Amino acid sequence: MSRENIDIKALKQRLLDTKDELERLSRISVESRAPVELDQTTQGRLSRQDALLQQEMAKETERRRQKDLERIKAALQRMETDDYGYCISCDEEISYARLKLDPALTTCIDCAK
Repeated sequence: MSRENIDIKALKQRLLDTKDELERLSRISVESRAPVELDQTTQGRLSRQDALLQQEMAKETERRRQKDLERIKAALQRMETDDYGYCISCDEEISYARLKLDPALTTCIDCAK
């Protein structure tokens, strides 16, 4: 596949849209990651455990969100330096079908195995 056949503009827009959405979700979920009140007079033991579990799940979701944001920012940077679309392991072109699936991918199908 020739690089001329890759719609970089469309892939970049998808990356930017996804980045915006992840950043928005991160902003609105700040409260769910806040420290849990451990005052037994305001809530029971099971309620506290549930709140702690919810907090940990929210923290893990945020860690994953931040990892995705890092991948997206790296892909956008590769676009600026014309390194986008090439495998970081073998330097071969990544297929357009693969990039359409996930525009932030860094490896070709062979190296991903």
